[in-house]
Amino acid sequence: MKLVFIIGDAAVGKMTVGRELMKITDLRLFHNHMTIEPVLEIFGEWNSDAIKGLRDVVFREYAKSGKYGLIFTYMFAFNLPSEYEYLRHVEEACRENNPDVEVYFVELNSPLEVRIERNKSESRLAAKPSKRDLETSEARLLNDDKNYRMVSYPGEMEAIYENYLRIENSNMPAEEAARVIKEHFGL
Repeated sequence: MKLVFIIGDAAVGKMTVGRELMKITDLRLFHNHMTIEPVLEIFGEWNSDAIKGLRDVVFREYAKSGKYGLIFTYMFAFNLPSEYEYLRHVEEACRENNPDVEVYFVELNSPLEVRIERNKSESRLAAKPSKRDLETSEARLLNDDKNYRMVSYPGEMEAIYENYLRIENSNMPAEEAARVIKEHFGL
């Protein structure tokens, strides 16, 4: 099984690139809001344990399924050790049921002004109801940029992860980014 993490800042295009990558490979997409939105709807507020629990079920069951692979999108703060721990946790959850998991990491980067525009896109708002209050969503995006390091340093992640690709995608169509990912990793 192949496990492709697409990580990066808010509204950088993780879900959109993941959708395009799914179209040209046998990978399936599991974007982070597939668990966030139902938990927000059910609990009426953020509940990390419920979100992580739902994700764990998906990762474990998918690893057991014998299917080709899974794309997981995740907003990542590079200055928090807990983020690296979570990626290891996901990898281990998959390996428990499939020791042959191959892991790939893709970091997408785009400047703030591009992400603010993408934050308002029709496809984002359709898939992520919690982003529809644009004022709150943009404030969250700006707050995350202020309080966390949302972009890796050049060479930082390549030193940690063997299969790592960093893409500056502000002027790159999602289809092209997906093609680059597919070709780079031979997916």
